[in-house]
Amino acid sequence: MECLGCNLANQNLPVHVVFEDEYVCCFLDYEPYNEGHILILPKIHVHDVEELDENTANSIMKASILLSKAIKRLFNPDGITICQNGGIFNELTHYHLHVVPRYKDQSFADFYSDDETFIEDESKLKETTRKLIKAISELVK
Repeated sequence: MECLGCNLANQNLPVHVVFEDEYVCCFLDYEPYNEGHILILPKIHVHDVEELDENTANSIMKASILLSKAIKRLFNPDGITICQNGGIFNELTHYHLHVVPRYKDQSFADFYSDDETFIEDESKLKETTRKLIKAISELVK
């Protein structure tokens, strides 16, 4: 059985990539909690955090810092939540880290709700991708 996460991380399936390096691919969540919600996935198959090698773990952390800066610059959130669900809670069966902009009075319990209250359309995802790529390129100059 092929791994969905591996296919997404290696762009064998369509994703809205905002940043990548040798070890990770970072792209917009198709069902974002808020605009700018990004997933970071290693390009190699890893299921849980304790399986990460040092280079991939460092790349994930560096990407999360860069993406947090870009999200803050673009969307001015009240905070950013970075989270990873392991074990049976890992719906991709591939390690992934969420970088989620959040705003005052938003309950993070809604993040784990089955109610799909905010889904962006394809044109909105493309526009968000463009804005994030621009902000990231300005940060890495």
